[in-house]
Amino acid sequence: MKRFMRLRFCKQHFLNSKIGMTTPLHKAKQLLQAWWNFEDGHEKDSMQTVIPLLDPEWNWKGFDPVNALDSLEAYQTRFRAPFRKAFPSLKREVHLMLGGFSNGRVDGAGDGELWVCGSGLFHGFLQREWLGIPAAETPIRLRWADFHQIRDERILRSFMLVDLVDLLEQLGILLLPESLGKSGIYPVPKTHDGIHTEPCDESQTASSMKLIREFLFEGLNQFDQCDLQSMGVKQYFREDVQWYGPGGIGACEGLGEFEDFHQKPWLEAYPDRKVQNLDSLIAEGNYTAASGWSGVEAVHSGSYLGVPATENKIRFNGMDFWRRDEEQFVENWVFVDMIHLFRQFGVDLLQRIPERDLSNA
Repeated sequence: MKRFMRLRFCKQHFLNSKIGMTTPLHKAKQLLQAWWNFEDGHEKDSMQTVIPLLDPEWNWKGFDPVNALDSLEAYQTRFRAPFRKAFPSLKREVHLMLGGFSNGRVDGAGDGELWVCGSGLFHGFLQREWLGIPAAETPIRLRWADFHQIRDERILRSFMLVDLVDLLEQLGILLLPESLGKSGIYPVPKTHDGIHTEPCDESQTASSMKLIREFLFEGLNQFDQCDLQSMGVKQYFREDVQWYGPGGIGACEGLGEFEDFHQKPWLEAYPDRKVQNLDSLIAEGNYTAASGWSGVEAVHSGSYLGVPATENKIRFNGMDFWRRDEEQFVENWVFVDMIHLFRQFGVDLLQRIPERDLSNA
């Protein structure tokens, strides 16, 4: 209860803040808050009240199997209504909220688009079947993240991921082999400063953007397909980095675990992976965030989590949030749409869900 009380205070503080009230970023965050209110099913935020928030060309891209929706009606029918019926008492907890102007092109030509984003946990109970996932009496903590492109003070595009693999693991259903990393870890930042309600130091923001671009495009993209050190991750990740990976991979506590539990298996399966132009790459203060549908491309040329190499060309849908301390990243919150990834191997992970009702288990 204290956690939710603290969250409501942060939201109210942001909405009442007089600092930067007229800036585009502040207005964008107000749009984000209004969208969350609508998405969370507040009675006062009906379909009619949300229409003024959205550009006429608005569209939504989500996690597999919901995927892309090109209208508010489709969003309501295929995602929001079934989601709220399945989780009628769901509560949103926000860990991270930031925004800024994107610079996510490989060539460094900033696209200049304004984005806002957030991430955290939904808390509640799955009271009805959803996406083939059976109802259960087990309390769940559903990881979520969303990004929104803002243009002319309206939301033009929205992206959302939730971690279905992790959700099912909480219900005792393993879609993938037991993760090497630790399961169920998705905390607030250790510094408790991930919700940006007031303007940040512009020099800190610039430093964060510089570091994240170097890491993604000059570090990760330099892998020689042989030696992990060719990526230079040690230059960007501190030795005690906390890497909060998705269901199926798990959290890694320290650089050594990150290399052993995630980086090595990942690169053995996708040695030619490359970061592409991203939908968004933003920085605010010492935080950065990125979203990319097909943000990374690779050939599945090695076994991964029990699936032999298919030689298929793979496109990853994902989101990341990083916290910087001095000249290195010390925390990284990671989303990968694993359902979408494995579908490209020819594997429907959701077909591995047993047909049973867990509500009385």
